[in-house]
Amino acid sequence: MPYEPPPELQELTLTEVAELVAARKLPPVEQWQPENTGDSHMRIAADGRWFHDGSEVKRPAMVRAFASLLMRDNTGQHWLVMPYQKLSIEVEDAAFIATDVKRDGDGLVFRLNTDDLVIAGPDNPVRAKGDPDTPAIYVTVRHGCEARLNRSTYAQLAEMALESDDLSVSSKGAEFSLVPAG
Repeated sequence: MPYEPPPELQELTLTEVAELVAARKLPPVEQWQPENTGDSHMRIAADGRWFHDGSEVKRPAMVRAFASLLMRDNTGQHWLVMPYQKLSIEVEDAAFIATDVKRDGDGLVFRLNTDDLVIAGPDNPVRAKGDPDTPAIYVTVRHGCEARLNRSTYAQLAEMALESDDLSVSSKGAEFSLVPAG
């Protein structure tokens, strides 16, 4: 079955995004507890590009497939998890890059470099890191993994935050400051 990316984010309502997110069938990596562990020889660069043994993974379908198997444990280590094996993967910054954002009603929706859609809220918080001069904004994706907002997405979100007195945004009843904690 050929892959069909979701429509452009600006064309979707929050309800349509929620339906697309619910319909996406992701592997149940949180249920798998493989004892066999190893190294994937893979790396996700800070700019979102994937590498295996030093060569860039150029096929978007492969990146999407690998990304669906990602999780991050409590120590911050990222893993590719399969039913019988768990392989470490080096992640320079965040596993995903948020490439677009849209506010619709009481929700903020992010599109990722893998075409995943994420609705920010209590289960997918937005957090500010860095310092006030060089902030970095992240949104939780799934299984402990995060997406870092690229420059244009950060600018879009900052414009929304400027509407509030405290440089914050809200989504699905949760409030998120875009000012890094000192």
